[in-house]
Amino acid sequence: MAALQLEKQRGRYAALAIAAVVIVVGIPLWWKTTETYRAWLPFSEISELDSLQLQLSVDIEVVFSRGTLTPEQQKKFPLSHVNEKEHQVDAKTGLRYKYETRYRTATIMEEDALNQPTAAEADLSLHMLSESSCGSVVVYVIPETAALLPEDVKVYVGQRRTALLRSPPFKSSWSLKEVLSNLDVEVEQVVSTMSFSHQDIVAALSDRVRMAKVTKESMADSMRAIKSSPGYEITFSLLNPDPRSHSLHWDIEGAVQSCIQPLLNKLAPIANFSVDSQILYYAVLGVNPRFDNSVSAYTLSADSLSHVINPVEARLGSNAASSNPVLNFLLYVPDSHHSPLFIRDHSKREVPSNAFHSPRWGGIMVYNVNEMYGPEAERPVDININMAKVMGVFLAQLRLMLGVQHTHPPTGFVLQSPGSAGLADWELDRLLWSRSVENIATASTTITSLAQLLDQIGNIVINDNIAQQVSSAVTSLQSAVAELEAGNLAFALQYSREAILASERAFFDPSLLHLLYFPDDQKFAIYIPLFLPMCVPIVLSLLKIVSEAKKRRADKQAKSD
Repeated sequence: MAALQLEKQRGRYAALAIAAVVIVVGIPLWWKTTETYRAWLPFSEISELDSLQLQLSVDIEVVFSRGTLTPEQQKKFPLSHVNEKEHQVDAKTGLRYKYETRYRTATIMEEDALNQPTAAEADLSLHMLSESSCGSVVVYVIPETAALLPEDVKVYVGQRRTALLRSPPFKSSWSLKEVLSNLDVEVEQVVSTMSFSHQDIVAALSDRVRMAKVTKESMADSMRAIKSSPGYEITFSLLNPDPRSHSLHWDIEGAVQSCIQPLLNKLAPIANFSVDSQILYYAVLGVNPRFDNSVSAYTLSADSLSHVINPVEARLGSNAASSNPVLNFLLYVPDSHHSPLFIRDHSKREVPSNAFHSPRWGGIMVYNVNEMYGPEAERPVDININMAKVMGVFLAQLRLMLGVQHTHPPTGFVLQSPGSAGLADWELDRLLWSRSVENIATASTTITSLAQLLDQIGNIVINDNIAQQVSSAVTSLQSAVAELEAGNLAFALQYSREAILASERAFFDPSLLHLLYFPDDQKFAIYIPLFLPMCVPIVLSLLKIVSEAKKRRADKQAKSD
């Protein structure tokens, strides 16, 4: 009897020891070894990105030349007077604009530069004296009677970041404060032309503020431009559908170097560009042109242009080595049976450039060569393509694709052509403003979406690399916003590019989808068949021990009664 009691006691101790080991050691060890590794993320800072308010600051310098101020006003004029004006524009977007204007008189060297015979020469001379910082605007106020500008021109905007403003009529009795107050309206009109516009910035924020009101023109420009990207692939293709009749020669390398590369060099702070070219033979359009007896030529209507791209695109090939967006520019030489070929717009009028573009895809130009040779010419006819004419069209299309907005100057404004550079400095600044804001909006949306996803699904692994990229993106975003507020446009663009690169690397990291993830129901479905056979005897033993303990307590209670 004593041996039986001892054996039962040993069994109870063994069951309790096994249960203790399982509960104290086994379950914590299993929980620790099977938990999902999730590195720390700055969720509090990410949540603040939704309420992020941008302030865009522009440094304006107004320089009075000789003859614009009276001697009495010049005596009271300080060496440097600063005026700050802040605009709260839109509560939906949280955008604020700040103009910091400095006033001074022109130096002797600037006066000599303003004495040039033409405004273009004066603009170049002023640029040689000092180069304005990125994002800034310098307005030179010249006398009302100055011969530097034609009589009907009130403002001349050069290729750089300077503008010549004809002085409004100031009364000699006005104080300096009255002079500056009346000039502010004129200066702000110049700045709104040369610097960013509210419509451009709201269009850049369209992904973040979908209900913001924009004009039809700004919306069309934003739809035309390709989305911001760290790099772009530009492909020029020559389509020769009839190589038996035409032997085409084009100096694409020289044309790119002279016409396109200067523009790409100026856009280097925005993105990296790679350019390639190809010649495609027997490539035809997907639409048969119609013959028009009134002009004795074939025509393509605007309604049929949308059907041209898909058949041609199948022949272009894809750049599998890069994930960057591709901009295609096609030069199509019609075959002898459909030549000459002209493009007509929706008003049935011939397009002067004989070209059209597809938003965010590229452009196509039709190049007729039938007038270059007679019917008796020996086939194939050697044709040297006029690349200056072709690249002029492609350059204009490329500007639209990259988001260089078309500026509609007010009455009395003259905008100097950017020339061989393809882009004026102030046009580059406008693009930098919108791209910086677009990068900030895109990166903040990406990081916020990623944080929400990781917060909702707790079984996704967050490794140290993802945490580092997210932290880097948040830090870069904060720096970009601070630089925009300080008016440092170049640094703001740099930080915004770093933010969008880090956010996309984190969002598309392959480890987030490594074996997908194990939801809780799948985890229990895997482990229950493994642990249940072992746990059942332990649980039953513990229940038996508890039952025996209760029985003994009841027996003792009965004896004591």
